[in-house]
Amino acid sequence: MLHPSAVCTNIPGASGNGKFFSAKMLKATADILADMVHKADHDRYLTAVTAPESAQPAIMTLYAFNAEVAKVRESVSEVLIGQMKLQWWRDLIAAIYENGQVPKGNPVVEALTEVIPAHQLSRAHFDALLDARARDMSDESPADVEALESYAEGTSASLTALVLEALGVRDAASHSAGRHVGISWALTGMLRAVLFHARANRFLLPQDMLAAENLSPHDLQESRNAQRVAAVVERIAALARAHLDKARDLRSTIDRRALPALLPATLADGYLKALARQNFDVFDPRHALQRPAALKLMWNAWRGRY
Repeated sequence: MLHPSAVCTNIPGASGNGKFFSAKMLKATADILADMVHKADHDRYLTAVTAPESAQPAIMTLYAFNAEVAKVRESVSEVLIGQMKLQWWRDLIAAIYENGQVPKGNPVVEALTEVIPAHQLSRAHFDALLDARARDMSDESPADVEALESYAEGTSASLTALVLEALGVRDAASHSAGRHVGISWALTGMLRAVLFHARANRFLLPQDMLAAENLSPHDLQESRNAQRVAAVVERIAALARAHLDKARDLRSTIDRRALPALLPATLADGYLKALARQNFDVFDPRHALQRPAALKLMWNAWRGRY
C-alpha cells in the first residue's frame, strides 16, 4: 500500500500540454488532501491508495472535492446557505473551465485548477454531481426507485467517471462498469446511513417503497418499525446487488487501469453481505459496527479484480 505522501510530481497533461503538478502544490497540498479523504471518506481512501503513484494526487483531489460538496447539507442550518455554497462550487468549476478568476488559499480549489486541465476531466460530470447534490437541500424523499437511482448516479457514478478519466480510462465498457459500481456504492451507503439520515430529518428511501409497507419517512426513526423498514432495505439492497452484478459482468472487457475506480465494488459487496446476515435490520447494533473489508480489498487489488 502506498503512503499518501508518496505521490508523483511529474504528471503531464493528457492533452500533451506539458502541465505538471508543481513541487509547491505537492508539498503544500498533497498530504492535506489525502488527510481530508482519510478522515471524511475512509472507504474511498482505501481504494485510492491502490492507484499508481502518478494518479493518486488527482484521485485524492476528486475525492476531497466530493467530500466538501457532500457535507454541505450537514454543515448549514438554512437551505438558502446550502444552495449558496453549492453555487459557489458551480461558479468555481465554471471559472476553471472558462479561464476565469479562481480564489486562492483553498487546497481543494488549488488542486482542481491543476487536475482538471492535466487530465482533461469532463465538465459534464462535475455539473451532474453538483446538480444531484442540490437535491440534498430538500427534506423530501425520492418519489420512487427511479428517482433514487438518478440521485445515486449523479452523486456517485459521476464521481467514478471522473476518477476513471484521471486514470486515463475512457473506453465505453469501463465507464459502463463504473456507472454500475457508482450506483451500487451510493445505494449501499444510503442503507448504511438510514438511521443517521432519519435522525437528521433527511430521508432517502423512496416514497413508493415506504408506502408499500405503510411507512412514512418519519417512521424510519422508530425501532418498532424495524421489520417493515427491513423489507424496504432488502429491496434496495437487491437493487444495489443487481448493479454490482452488472459491473462484474463487464470484468473481462474493461481497461485494467480502471481497477482503482471500481474497487468500491469490493467494499459494497462486503457491506451488503453483512446487511443480509443481519436480516436487513438497520436497528441491529451490529449494523453500526460494520467495517470495510480492507483485506479483501487489498487482495482484489493485487489480483486485478473488483
